[in-house]
Formats: sequence, structure tokens, C-alpha cells
Amino acid sequence: MKLIKTAVIAFSFLGIQTGVSYAQDAPAKEEKTEKKKKEKKDDGKIEKSGKGEGVVKYRRSSLHTMIIEDAKLPDAGLILKSFKDAPFPDKYNDHTVGDKSFNLEEYYVAPVAAEGEKVKKKDKKNYAPTIDKYIKDNHVARKMVAKWFNRSPEGTFDINLIGERGMYDASAQDKATANSTERGEAMLADAGEDLIGNSFLVVNYSKFVENEPVARAVKETAYAAVAKSNELVKAAGEKAADVLYNKTKDGYSVWTTAYLYQLQWTDSMSAVFYQDLWNDASAPDPARVEAFNNSELFELKLLGSQKAKSLITGMGKNAEDKNMIIKNATIKSIDAVYAKLQRKFEPFRTKTPLTSMKPLGAKIGLKEGLEGGDKYEVLMKSLDENGKVKWKRKGVIKVDKSKIWNNIATEGDQPLLDDKGDPIKDSGVEFTHFKGKGKYFPGMLLRQIN
Repeated sequence: MKLIKTAVIAFSFLGIQTGVSYAQDAPAKEEKTEKKKKEKKDDGKIEKSGKGEGVVKYRRSSLHTMIIEDAKLPDAGLILKSFKDAPFPDKYNDHTVGDKSFNLEEYYVAPVAAEGEKVKKKDKKNYAPTIDKYIKDNHVARKMVAKWFNRSPEGTFDINLIGERGMYDASAQDKATANSTERGEAMLADAGEDLIGNSFLVVNYSKFVENEPVARAVKETAYAAVAKSNELVKAAGEKAADVLYNKTKDGYSVWTTAYLYQLQWTDSMSAVFYQDLWNDASAPDPARVEAFNNSELFELKLLGSQKAKSLITGMGKNAEDKNMIIKNATIKSIDAVYAKLQRKFEPFRTKTPLTSMKPLGAKIGLKEGLEGGDKYEVLMKSLDENGKVKWKRKGVIKVDKSKIWNNIATEGDQPLLDDKGDPIKDSGVEFTHFKGKGKYFPGMLLRQIN
């Protein structure tokens, strides 16, 4: 039993941490309730996941990503370069403003314990206060708003970017509908202002731990656990520990913590911005330039954080191989933590186009943290009488656990590993398959609800 516990600890330490959540099928009684809810008048609000039919306003979220530089970590320069060279998450608008990293020592805020108490270990590793200081000192929220309104070097604004993103993925039918209204296509463009509040900042902290010292410690603990056993048990226990050691000793475990912030944009903020800070190019006002430069109106709110680990084995024999492995490890770890952020924080969840009808399928997979049984609602786009885009649920489908797309990139001979360090078998599909019934067509969106 002790040896088994030791193995579990080892897997927990070295494995990929994933938040698995399985939803149960709703009983027939709940299905009747669902039908009643469908008949209710839509209020345009995003309903709680999995509760009722609902009308969902869809806007492609915008994202600024950063990483904390920690010179004390091994291979810190390579970690930083790997992050900066990694492709931007393609399901978000790139809303990068300024630097992609900052130095930990320069902005570090030491945790403070209550009087008479010691600082807790978990608080020592909480970098949210440090990130808050960086955000405040560098006016990141203000810069994100400035980018939304295309602020010029002279300090004037326009709504071109808002209009462009508001028009994102508008079909010909949508445009025809908009053109038949009094305000026409401009209605689609200015509807994009809803996007501002769907802007996020994710700040990552990644560190690398060599597997061998950890694997060796686990092996030694296992040896000690069976040291006083009879020869048969001792031999079997040591052999099992050796197998585990040889399986987990190579490569790195990559630990990433990601802090998620959301840009605040309320009706009152909007009113103050347009009344006191808006500076039109047709009549530039130096006083308004100064007012915006000194404004503390805007803020980024911390929604929370998530942690993920990825395991990379088979270290190469030269520096080039090592660099490649660390680069892959960095990207995979960050992909994993983004997937966990989406699971935990509903506003951060992405919407994915349905790309296949027979079978039902979409181009998302292991990279996005998909698990068998995950539920997705299928959304259809429409315009209301005010020209606002809305997405109405047309059904619910589930991920087919035997046909999840392996879309995590690998280079060279490095295998993709599961949470126990075993190679993941390729399902042989080029997109993830879903199970479910309904009348669906390409262009509808999928949104995870569990």
C-alpha cells in the first residue's frame, strides 16, 4: 500500500493537471422544464451554463498576454523567449498593449501576514499583488481602452477598431438584415462596443523542474518503504520503483500559474469617457488629452488564477534539442492553463465554429483540454430589432471520448504524454467528433457549458 501511495504521489507531481468535469444526463422531468423555459421571452442575458435555453450575446473576446520574468529560475531567458515566440491564441483578438513581460524583482510585493501570524506558504507564491502593482504603475487598463479607440499620438480617438471587431464574422444574411433597418450597416459596427468589457489580461508565471531529482527522491522513498519487508516483497517493491524512476526521470516538468484579469467597462464608465475624455480628431482638445492621460477611471479586475503542469520526457543530447524541448514544454503548459481558465471562468470561455455536420465536429481538441462527455451548446446567430447580434441555443452535444482530436503540436520524436506519463494514442481524427441530435449547419458556434 505504501508503494502504491508513493506512485500516486509521483504521478501527481509529474503529471499534467487537468480539471475534469463530467455532466450527467438530465432526467426526463428536467427536459420538460427545459421545454417550458424555451417558451419564455428572451431577455438577452447570458444565462448560467447548462440552465435553460437562453439567448447568448456573442462577441469574440480580446486578449493581452504577459509573462513574469524571474532571473532566479533555471533557463529563464529561454522560458521568456519561448513565451514571446509562441503563436498567439487564435480564438481571441490580439489586444497586446506594450510589453509582454516584466521583471519580478522590480515589482515584487511581499506578502503581509496578520498581526501575530506567519505568512502562509501559499501566500508567498501568490503573485497577484505584484501583478496589481505592475498594472497600476504602467496604466495597463488605460492602455487597453486607448487601443480600443485607436488613440493617436496626438491623443484623438476613433471607433474604427470597434467597428471592425463588431463586424467580425457577420454573414451576408446578417448584413442584408442590417441594411434593411433605418441605421443600416452602421448598426453592426457600433454594436462592437459590447466587446470592450470582454477584454482580458492573462499574466503567466512558468518554472521548470528537472524530473530526475524528483524521480530519484520518489524511488528512494519507495525503497525505504519496503526495506524491512521480506525478500520477495522487497524485490518486487524495488523493481516497481525502478520502473517508475526510469519512466519519469528524463526531461522537465513545467509548472505554470496564470492570473486572469477582465477589463471593466460599465455604462457609467462609458458615459464619463464620452462626456469628459473623448477627443475627436475633427476638434482636438489638449485639455482632454491631459484628462485622459491622468484618468484613473479604468481598471482590470482579477477573476482568479489556475495552475497546470506538463511533462516532457526524453531530453536530447545537445543544446539544440534541449531548447526545443523547453520551448514545447512552455507552450504546452500555457495551453493547458488557458484551458483550465476557460473551464473555471465563464466570461473567458471561447466559442468555436461547428465545422462538420456528418459527423458533428469542430477543430478543437486536447490542446483546449477536451474530455469525453464534455457538453457544448450549439448557438445560432441572429440580429434583434436594434441590430445587436445574439446567439440562440439550438441544442446540446457531447464530446465523443473515442474521437478527440490530438491537436497538441510535437516536434522531433517527443511523445505527447497523459497525466500518468504514458504516451497518448492518436485517435486518428482531424477534428473532434460530437454526439447529439438536432438540425445544425456550418457556422453555428459551440460554447462549453460544463
